[in-house]
Amino acid sequence: MKQYYELLGLTENATDEEIKARYEELRKKYSEDRWLDGEAGNEAAKMLTKLDVAYEEIKESRKEQNKNTEGKNSYEEISELLKQNKLSEAQTLLDNFNERSAEWHYLQAVVYYKKNWTNDSKKQLEIAIEMDPSNTKYRAAYGKMNAKNEYANQSAYGAPNGGYNNPYSNNRGPIDNGEQMGGGNACSNCISCCYTYLCIDCLFSMCCGCR
Repeated sequence: MKQYYELLGLTENATDEEIKARYEELRKKYSEDRWLDGEAGNEAAKMLTKLDVAYEEIKESRKEQNKNTEGKNSYEEISELLKQNKLSEAQTLLDNFNERSAEWHYLQAVVYYKKNWTNDSKKQLEIAIEMDPSNTKYRAAYGKMNAKNEYANQSAYGAPNGGYNNPYSNNRGPIDNGEQMGGGNACSNCISCCYTYLCIDCLFSMCCGCR
């Protein structure tokens, strides 16, 4: 396998994007050179064939590397580890990927969320959505996370009559020690907040294996 990488002028640590770019660059060159007269044209034609073989072999090899012994792909294996809260093992598998797809970023978001790194998790979800805008799983997780963050922000501000002021609302009054705290709506707000937290926990726990 090493000789195929050498043909492309790359090492085995090259990313999938680097391999593809190099392959396309060399193929364009040899496709033009094969029309040269004499041995130069013949050599370029031979290199085209070798190049195609090398690229296909590298792609197949990398596909096999992303399979475990049970035939599951790496994403499925990572999802299983996350459901078991084996975060270190899941992160190790994620780090081994050369190509980082939308699903990769989603699973990385789950790892960060389970570590309570909310901002990092949100950034990874945003990347996943940007790469795959039509994926409802990513959007649902992002929506739940925003709802959770909103409740967390609201809890930092007292509100009249025991509610919580929206920190993004234009009608929020100044916050000082004289504002009312507690009241009749506190329980319902607490229940709503807890429900939101539970929703996103369930979403990340149950859906991280979905494709």
